[in-house]
Amino acid sequence: MKLILNYLKNYKKLVFINIISVFGFILVELGIPTIIANMIDVGVQRADVNYLFQMGLVIVFISIVGVSMTILLGYCCAKISTSITRDIRNDIFAHVQTFTAYEFNQFGVSSMITRTNNDAFQIQLFVNVLLRTALMTPIMFIASFFMTAKASLPLSFIIAATIPLIVLGVLLVAKISQPISEKQQTLLDKLNRISRENLSGIRVIRAFDNDAYEQLRFDESNEEFTTQSKKLFKIMMMTSPIFFMLMNVAGLCIYWVASLLIQNGQLSLGQLVAFMDYLFHAMFSIMLFCTVFMMYPRAAVSAKRIKEVLDTKPLIKNEGNAHDKKQDVTISFDHVTFVYPDGEEPVLKDVSFEAKKGETIAFIGSTGSGKSTLVNLIPRFYDVSEGSISLNGIDIRDYDVMELRSRLGVIPQKAFLFHGSIADNIRFGKPDATKEEIEHAAKVAQAYSFIMEKEHGFDEEITESATNVSGGQKQRLSIARAIVRKPDIYIFDDSFSALDFKTDAILRSELKKETKDSIVIVVAQRISTIMDADQIIVLNEGNVIGHGKHKELLKNCQIYKEIALSQLSEEELANE
Repeated sequence: MKLILNYLKNYKKLVFINIISVFGFILVELGIPTIIANMIDVGVQRADVNYLFQMGLVIVFISIVGVSMTILLGYCCAKISTSITRDIRNDIFAHVQTFTAYEFNQFGVSSMITRTNNDAFQIQLFVNVLLRTALMTPIMFIASFFMTAKASLPLSFIIAATIPLIVLGVLLVAKISQPISEKQQTLLDKLNRISRENLSGIRVIRAFDNDAYEQLRFDESNEEFTTQSKKLFKIMMMTSPIFFMLMNVAGLCIYWVASLLIQNGQLSLGQLVAFMDYLFHAMFSIMLFCTVFMMYPRAAVSAKRIKEVLDTKPLIKNEGNAHDKKQDVTISFDHVTFVYPDGEEPVLKDVSFEAKKGETIAFIGSTGSGKSTLVNLIPRFYDVSEGSISLNGIDIRDYDVMELRSRLGVIPQKAFLFHGSIADNIRFGKPDATKEEIEHAAKVAQAYSFIMEKEHGFDEEITESATNVSGGQKQRLSIARAIVRKPDIYIFDDSFSALDFKTDAILRSELKKETKDSIVIVVAQRISTIMDADQIIVLNEGNVIGHGKHKELLKNCQIYKEIALSQLSEEELANE
């Protein structure tokens, strides 16, 4: 509830208009029965046609006002609820952008999608009903009960007797439905996760002929979700029949008592008609209030899940504000040790090196040696556990994160392209890049030729998951995206693995011209990709076991020599 109130503060004017429309609606709803009662008791019994005509016009006027207030109420409720949902989604999305991989792993991608979409929608439904009923139902009930008591005190006792039963039923429903709602949302996370895995891994599933297994897995999850949903809907659906049964029983009692009162001259026919209208509004108000209570558990679960995301503090804190405009770029690792937040053993241990403008520094080692982890520390995807990383002599933690990353051109291990045109994907590295800059970046990345073979060239649309380009083409477009940025530091995280040897060689040759004023950091598996590097660092289980140039390492580092011999013959190495 606190989450909703925080967002409602942003729409005070609309809330105020909503309150005015509620009062107008109540005035109309309770005013018409009173006028009709007078028309029956005065106009009909005395056959006063003029009075009936005048009151008829008043009812028409009040009805027009009532319709206007109802429309205004509906508009305000819809506007506020949809705006709050929009704000919640924007805030979640913006906050999630600050998350590290650790926070993403805590929630899971599927759960994040559910919280952003489904949970926010549950809040929207609840707020819409809340704004219609939270103020209206208590006032409507109090006013209706007052009018019923005024019309006939004995009859009002019948209404009073039914209220505790309804309230007790509502509290019982709320208590039963809350744990079911929590389980339902958790199962929805699971269902989304299985759907996402199935769609993303469809080729693997088909390659291993596991369609039947995936279908069974989805069916089981779907059945669990359906079972919980049925339980929840059954509980909700039972409330309306029980409520109307109580209302009808109360109505029968009222008609029976009223007939005795009319017979004894203690109640007029007009009062009875008005009383039944007041009864309807009083009971309907309670029903609406019950609806809020029944919706509350599910909305509370959704609000709690959203709040968990918004209250999560990312490990990376953007508290720096350092700026530097140095032309000579340097980056240095000073005794860097790193342990993952949920890990126990260090992934990197006491790593130190320095790279200067124009240099290429390469990292090689066996799988799991910490190469990708090391380069992910530079853009602060994680922060070091011990030691420091400095850019131009300033600790990178003292930079604003956005400024730091604006100076980097990162080409990740797994090339990722967005849905949109090829030009838009390259321009992602530099939003204001000109056509000439995009074409130049594509040529350097050896992507220009295959782009021009496409029907629409640079305007060719990249499909979802980039299924209309090959792995090598994706890597080249990712490299072009970094080149167009003209960063101070290029980070190639095994970004040439899908390229053939010829394309790899040409690309590296062109890159050398392009990156002469930058630092190039390369993570690679191929010896041929890094032989010309100014520095090669060999990692093994997080430790630096070799540091030097290619020929030096062949003599001094046994692991490097073993990697080299596994890819090239001794004759080829001797000729290098």
